[in-house]
Amino acid sequence: MPPPRTLDAVDCGILRILQSDGRASVRSVADRVHVSRANAYSRINRLIDDGVIRGFSARVNHERAGQGASAYITLKIVQNSWRTVREQLRALPGAAHIALVSGDFDVLLLVHTPDNRTLRELVLTRLQAIPEVLSTRTLLVFEETDLHPAPGSPPDAEPPS
Repeated sequence: MPPPRTLDAVDCGILRILQSDGRASVRSVADRVHVSRANAYSRINRLIDDGVIRGFSARVNHERAGQGASAYITLKIVQNSWRTVREQLRALPGAAHIALVSGDFDVLLLVHTPDNRTLRELVLTRLQAIPEVLSTRTLLVFEETDLHPAPGSPPDAEPPS
């Protein structure tokens, strides 16, 4: 992986557009950041090659997709067990995001499940059965707000408040 590169205004504009609409055409991206298609194409490929863009995906409304219960779960784990725990968390159904963090707990896990019963089973049966997990705390998500730029907003627009 090459060392991190400083992104200019055009790169940042391209990233905002693609975060808002990962299916945007190269022509559309080029027009919105005021560069040629060839320039936009090469910049997007460079952002991918440099690891700035990790991939393209759909933003999902989990409730509409049958995943009506979401929670952030904090975990305290055995010291130096991060890699082992991370692999076990990746295998959990509904695991959406895993982060090693500092503070009062070690890991922050975001999960989406069909309902609270499934969430309870995930925590009590699956998570607490991992030997390296010392304790968990579950924070139910009541509402989520997507902070990615709104589709069609200009590249330098701020997210709505």
